[in-house]
Order: sequence, then structure tokens, then C-alpha cells
Amino acid sequence: MRSFQTGLIAAVSGLLLSCDIAFAGVTPQLPYPEGTPSAREIIEQVYFVDHFYALKNFGITKKGRKITVLISRAKGKRPTTNTLERYLNNDYEDDPVIRAKDLAIFRSGKLRGTGILITDFDDDAKGQSYMIWLPALRKIRRFAQPAQDDSWGGLDFTFGDVVLRKPENETHEYLGKEIFQGCLEGMDIPKKHQNRYTRRLAKKSCAPKGKEVYKVKSTTRFKNWWYDYRISYVDTSTFADYRTEYYKNGKKIRFIDRDWRSLGLDDPRALAWGYWYGKNFETGHESWAVIPKEVIKYNANFKKSLWSERTLRKIKR
Repeated sequence: MRSFQTGLIAAVSGLLLSCDIAFAGVTPQLPYPEGTPSAREIIEQVYFVDHFYALKNFGITKKGRKITVLISRAKGKRPTTNTLERYLNNDYEDDPVIRAKDLAIFRSGKLRGTGILITDFDDDAKGQSYMIWLPALRKIRRFAQPAQDDSWGGLDFTFGDVVLRKPENETHEYLGKEIFQGCLEGMDIPKKHQNRYTRRLAKKSCAPKGKEVYKVKSTTRFKNWWYDYRISYVDTSTFADYRTEYYKNGKKIRFIDRDWRSLGLDDPRALAWGYWYGKNFETGHESWAVIPKEVIKYNANFKKSLWSERTLRKIKR
């Protein structure tokens, strides 16, 4: 995969189209489907869930010593960790330009004190806007939207996986329903390699085991792409995408598991992350983003000024 920028900027962009837009984008107003949805409609619902559109806002904050931990480990190596807070705001229904804003603040690790503010626009043909606070320079830098295949934090997730891939970037084929077998994967960290952030992580989740899922094959429209197609396993009620498997030349090269938790709201699509786990079979590299339930806030009374340059400039190193 290509890096977003070089040097520090590459590391920063990591932690957080050559295809024409043929359809209107997914918005926070997308209704819950009636009957059995098509493959395309299933993927639109997954996009809705992944972007927390069922919520006015969503935050993974810090509570005491509890904070979100990003863990990266090369095969046979000691894992590295970063921690962060992240705040998403979808409450822009009356704004004719902005659809959502996303703020990430890194609290430890090599990127401590770095902040990223992303603005997503109603115009789907317009790329996202990125502002990055660089603590060493005490300055804000602006960048264009990264490529979909850029690594998200040096982890086994891409910007496409996390925020950028849209339903129209692929063609979708419905493969039927099945029962999800087994548990989700996670990272086993030996005691000698644990630190204060990884000492008491969540266990591997078996929550999806036995649940009915849609199975959808999505083939990329991009030429010479890093994968040919991916298989998604999607909850038939909540549209949580529990697992995504990536294939190249008929070989499974990577997968991502996502642990989702219900927030108990009227809309079954109102979910929160428990963790993301990803592994690259070609390199053996693995990644784990773990979000403690204690740090999750949603539909909270955050001030809109939180998503501003002023917030970036106030970040303490």
C-alpha cells in the first residue's frame, strides 16, 4: 500500500477515486429497509452503520484510565500501542454543505498531541477535507483526501475500510443467508509484552456466534487494486458487518473482524464498536483497535465548537 505522505505526515495520516460517482451517496436519512434488501442495499446499510448515521453524534472519550488503544504487531515482534479519543458529529441536517465532521486526538505513543479534523461534504463528488495539528511545529496543515488504499495508522485497515469506501466503488452480489460460525478473532499478547494499556484488554468476542447473516460479495471497480473482491458477513437485523474477507487471485489475503454492541435505541442500527481486529496473511502483521465500553458517549451535549481549528490548537502535547 502507498503511504499518505512521507515522514511525520505519513505516520499521522496513518492513524486516523478513480471511479465516477454513479449513485447518490448514503446519508443519515437512509431508512431501515422493508423486506429482503438487495446486495447493494445491504452494503448501503453497512455504510450507514459504520458511519454512525443512526446517531446525532458519537464519541470514544477517556474515562479515568480507560481509553481506546490501537495495537500493531509485526509477526514475531513486540506490539506497539497508541491511544486516542475520537468524536464524530452527524448533526448537520440543516447545513447545505457539510454532512459530518470527525475529530481524532492522539493521547500517547509517537503521535501524542497530534489532532486530525476531517470534514465530509454533502456533495459526494467532493473529497473530504483534512486538517492536521502537528505538535512539534505548533501548526495546522491542510491536506487533500488520502487514497483509499492508504494504511490507517500503519494498521491492517485502510482509509477505504474506515471511512472512504462507498457502495458505488464496487459491484455487489448477494450470496444468501447463513449462520455465523465461531467467535471473532483478537490478539493474544504475552504477559512479558503487555504494558499499562494492554494489560486488561477485552477478550475475544463470541457475540455474533449463531446469528443469521447476509453474505455479500463485493468486487472492486478500481483497476489493479490491492484486492479483487471481498466477502462481507452482515447481521440480518442490525446490518453490523462482523467480518470482511479480502481475496486476490482467488486467495484470501486479509480479513477484518468487528465486534459491535447494541446501544438499545429504537433503531437497531444504532451500534457502537467493541473492537476491530485485522490480519494480513501475506505478512503475518496484525492490528487491534480496542474501545472500552466505559468511554463511549452518543447523542451527547457536545458543543459544535468541539469540531474546530480552535480545538486542534488547544491540544496539549
